[in-house]
Amino acid sequence: MEIQNIQSTIQVCSFEELSQEEQHIIEMAIEGTNRSYTPYSHFHVGAGVLLNNGKEFIGCNQENAAFPAGLCAERTALFSAGAQYPDEPVKVLAIAARGTDGELTEEPVSPCGTCRQVIIETETRFNQQVIILLYGKQKIYRMEGIRQLMPLSFTEF
Repeated sequence: MEIQNIQSTIQVCSFEELSQEEQHIIEMAIEGTNRSYTPYSHFHVGAGVLLNNGKEFIGCNQENAAFPAGLCAERTALFSAGAQYPDEPVKVLAIAARGTDGELTEEPVSPCGTCRQVIIETETRFNQQVIILLYGKQKIYRMEGIRQLMPLSFTEF
């Protein structure tokens, strides 16, 4: 049996250490938390997306009494961007969340498995890594590409 060590590189930084462009996309994600519809979990997630052409999109989670019918913030933002600019790569994706107390989370929140798969498909489709920013009041995780979160990914063979 062989053992392999798989590593990820994630930068841990403060808001001030990010570029102005990245700060702006995080602010969009935070705004998205105010737009979410979460009558069941009361966990508000927002996403900001920046395309290569400079167009910006805000996404937020949308819950439904039939739980599979809801949608995560990341996918609402990415799918909206893709519907309006189907040939434009995604440059940056930021995610922020408010807990059940209504306050922004202290620690960064990461995308669910389904959203990770959608981000992988986005990167594969455009052959370009997405800068991913996971916001928390205490720190921000910054990574270049979703494979930092999901190194063993499912893609087309």
